[in-house]
Amino acid sequence: MSVRRLAPPELQPKEFAFTAANLDWAKHEIAKYPEGRQASAVISLLWRAQEQNGGWLPQKAIEYVAEMLGMAKIRVLEVATFYTMFLLQPVGRKAHVQWCGTTPCVLAGAEEIKTVCRNKIGAEGRVSGDGEFSWIEVECLGACVNAPIVQIGKDTYEDLTAETFEKVLDAIARGEKPKPGPQIDRQYSAPIGGDTTLLDIPHEQPSKA
Repeated sequence: MSVRRLAPPELQPKEFAFTAANLDWAKHEIAKYPEGRQASAVISLLWRAQEQNGGWLPQKAIEYVAEMLGMAKIRVLEVATFYTMFLLQPVGRKAHVQWCGTTPCVLAGAEEIKTVCRNKIGAEGRVSGDGEFSWIEVECLGACVNAPIVQIGKDTYEDLTAETFEKVLDAIARGEKPKPGPQIDRQYSAPIGGDTTLLDIPHEQPSKA
């Protein structure tokens, strides 16, 4: 795993605090744990802070969560830098694409998807010129049978081709919500073409000779 660092100071907000609704949610989340175990809520609180901050986690949010949970700031920073679900650099306002570059996806054509990312968004780890999109390479997203796939926000888009992936990005750019999941005619991870086992296939009758 590469070293993960906080965004440079010029990109960091000067302060962070939960909205009233998120603060109520956070208090409820912390209350799930017994006294002295409030630190168990650290991942969920960091995730909510990242969502509130437009998809990435700034230093002030990390420090805010640490204070709320009574944790040393370095402990919360360790969590934020360890889990790749926490994005430490600014991301696109409309979409941050996580491109799966693990072997099954690459064998299924993920390099074509990567080319679309470069052509339509730009360099990896950089926000596009209009501030709308960004993308990074990640390890296995856990849907190898549907390779190649990408994750955008909480959704995965599967069984992609360069053409269908471009359609997904174009729809997001227009402010639409493209349907997640397989981008071909199949249900979830079911076999392409339908069932292939446990079918009622007639058998030849044995010869009476």
